[in-house]
Amino acid sequence: MRFLTTRIFAALLGSSLLGACVPDPSLVEAGLVKPPEAKVDDTAYVARQDGSFTLPAIPLEKLPTEYRRQDIYYPTDEAPGTIIINPAARHLYLVTGENRATRYGISVGRAGFEWSGEALITNRRAWPTWTPPPEMIARDPKLAKWQGGQPGGPTNPLGARALYLTTNGVDYGYRIHGTPDWQSIGRNASSGCIRMINQDVVDLYNRVPNGAKVIVLTRDGQMPRGLSLPPPAPRVAKAAPVAETAPPVAPREDAGTAVEAVTPVAGPV
Repeated sequence: MRFLTTRIFAALLGSSLLGACVPDPSLVEAGLVKPPEAKVDDTAYVARQDGSFTLPAIPLEKLPTEYRRQDIYYPTDEAPGTIIINPAARHLYLVTGENRATRYGISVGRAGFEWSGEALITNRRAWPTWTPPPEMIARDPKLAKWQGGQPGGPTNPLGARALYLTTNGVDYGYRIHGTPDWQSIGRNASSGCIRMINQDVVDLYNRVPNGAKVIVLTRDGQMPRGLSLPPPAPRVAKAAPVAETAPPVAPREDAGTAVEAVTPVAGPV
């Protein structure tokens, strides 16, 4: 008991000397130390110019605080630069340092479209083109006007940025991307992709390079033990090599229920 008390005292003393910004996770879990308060960045959602397009302001009174960008205490052994996605909480975490992360609100796959596992970012695009697949056009003939691709812009379903994910060199069609439908943030609304507010996906795009590690937790918030895909298993194609700049061919995304095997591979929205 004396050894345990001494150990706790030493840990508490160490925390006070090092500052409360990175407390010992075991002490926080035991309720002996309070985690640092989150720093919410409410200035992140003002209107701003992004190239030739304008990102409209997001009304904060309609965006719950828990889904606003903020720097938080986040116990993890993952290296800075790692992205961790918790579908249950509808949060994406970018690890920034020892037990620290930037947290963003997201929208994730609705029932039947959930997936978990690890991936790498192998391509990134600003204001990407979106092309609905034939089966989606069959369901909604009005989309036929975009069968050659909808150019990037404020109404494009992929939003201001798209980060393309592959697992073991295979592209299953999953993306982290922006959305004009910011009201869907905090909900299970997509066909498997991770949606972000446009201002947030621009911020993430500017902070992570190709090759960044992405971990998608299970539906109950646990670390994945492998890749778990929703049935039916999507058709896949080999991913393009990691490149610092995007290839000249615009990627396609599929907002329907199937993942189309094209190059680059289509993905659910």
